[in-house]
Amino acid sequence: MSKGPNPLLPGHCPQISPPANDIVPMRGTWKQGSSGGSFAIAACTKVRRLCYPCLAAGFLALLSGVYTLPAQVASSVTRFTFTKTLKGSAPEYMALSIDATGAGTYDSHKLEDPPAPRPVRLSAGTTTQIFALAQSLNGFRSLNLDSRHKVANMGLKTLTYEAGTETNRVQYNYTENRAAQQLTDLCEKIGNVEERIAELEYDMKYDHLNLPQVLREIQVGMGEQNFVEAALMIPTLEKITTNSHLLHLAQARAQEIMQRIQENK
Repeated sequence: MSKGPNPLLPGHCPQISPPANDIVPMRGTWKQGSSGGSFAIAACTKVRRLCYPCLAAGFLALLSGVYTLPAQVASSVTRFTFTKTLKGSAPEYMALSIDATGAGTYDSHKLEDPPAPRPVRLSAGTTTQIFALAQSLNGFRSLNLDSRHKVANMGLKTLTYEAGTETNRVQYNYTENRAAQQLTDLCEKIGNVEERIAELEYDMKYDHLNLPQVLREIQVGMGEQNFVEAALMIPTLEKITTNSHLLHLAQARAQEIMQRIQENK
């Protein structure tokens, strides 16, 4: 006795004989049912409709996995943070935080004011130097940097190193550790640049007459090697040189500073 086709095999569509006068969908058309007709196409269409939501759900789940990947990668990026707190200084609080790509934030304010971080991007050279110094200090693991000698209050500095799930932190007022001194010096000189940018932006809006003086101080500071990443000032300096409402002396000094920065690159 021959067996009929197995309705459970893939690709097989079982024949269905619906009652007379039923309306059966067939690939976008409607056909009047009959007692002896074959309705394999209509049955397959129903099966496909049941499968499509499953396929769509699986596809969305796959997309979800893809789009969560950047966040997982970002969380594993190494990050370095330097903060300094000294009441009565200008600024009283500063914080520089960057990742291994050089992208990060800078913040400075009075102690009673709320944080106001702004984006900053350091050059590859400076970023490499900062992380090399941090790694030479073993990522600040079990580290004591404070000098044993009595010195004046020079501000509480905090170094933080984050790598994956590990976070190490060390604090000091003054240190005799050479690598830590270099790291502190780098961060403070980057902070000097950011502070000058803030001064220039403020004077451009509210105090045009003070701009030449601030620019003169920048010229002196460059001669004394007080700035690291001075190129961060260029966008603001360009605004000064192209603003006809500002004093000619300010424009001339801004142009001279830009030339010196370009020469020192």
